[in-house]
Amino acid sequence: MSQTEKIAAFKALHKPGDPLALINIWDVGTAKAVADAGAPALATASWSCAAAHGFADDESLPMALALANARRIVAAVDLPVSLDFEGGYATEPEAVADHVAEAAKTGIVGINLEDRRPGHAQPLPAELASARIRTARKAAPIFINARLDAFLAADAAAHESLLDEAIARARAFVEAGADGIFVPALADLGLLARFCAACPAPVNVMAGSPASKIEAFAAAGVARVSSGPGPYRALTAGLNEMAQAIYPAR
Repeated sequence: MSQTEKIAAFKALHKPGDPLALINIWDVGTAKAVADAGAPALATASWSCAAAHGFADDESLPMALALANARRIVAAVDLPVSLDFEGGYATEPEAVADHVAEAAKTGIVGINLEDRRPGHAQPLPAELASARIRTARKAAPIFINARLDAFLAADAAAHESLLDEAIARARAFVEAGADGIFVPALADLGLLARFCAACPAPVNVMAGSPASKIEAFAAAGVARVSSGPGPYRALTAGLNEMAQAIYPAR
C-alpha cells in the first residue's frame, strides 16, 4: 500500500465500540513479531523506544534517532505505522508543524501529540495546544491522535472533576484538526463512557494488557486501545528472569 492508502486504512480501523487494539512496539524486531501475529496496524510507544536506545522518556531520545527508528520500522513491514511523537519536540506551533512534516516523510500514517511539554505536569493552555494541532494538520495529512494528559497527571479521585474541561479541550482539538483523542489514565468506565459520548472523534485509551479489557472498553464506546510501555516491561522482565536462572545471585 502507498502511504496515502495506509493512512485511509488506519483511519478506518478506529470504530467506537469495536476498538483497534495496538501492541506498542519499539524497533524492527518487535514490529515484525506483532505484524506476524496478524495485527492490522502498528504503533510505537515513546517510553519503549527511548528505553530500548538507552534514554529516558520525555523527548530525551533525539528526534533524529526517533525518526530514523520509525523509518526502519515502516520499511520493514507492510502495515500502517503510527509514531508516538510526544510533544512534537517543540513548543511553538510553527516548529511543531516543521517536525510533523519531517515525521511524515518517514512513511508513518499518524502521530500521538501531547497537550503538554515533556517534563511539565501542567497542560499547555488550550489555545496554544489547539494551535499546535492546527499547524500540524496543515503540515501533513496523517492521523493526529491528540493526547490529553490531565487525567495522567492527577489522582484518580479527581478525574470526575476534570471531565468537563477535558471534554471541552477534546472538542477544541477536534475542531483544530485532530482525528482522534487519547486519554491515558482515564480508567473509570463510567467516566470513560461519558467522555466517549461527548467526544466528536474516536477515543483512545491505554491498558498494559489490552486483551483483558477490550469488551469493557468497547461497551464504553472506545475506538482504540494502546498498550503503552507494557509490552517492553513484560519482555524485559522475562529476559531478566531467564538471565537470573543462568546467573544466580552470588
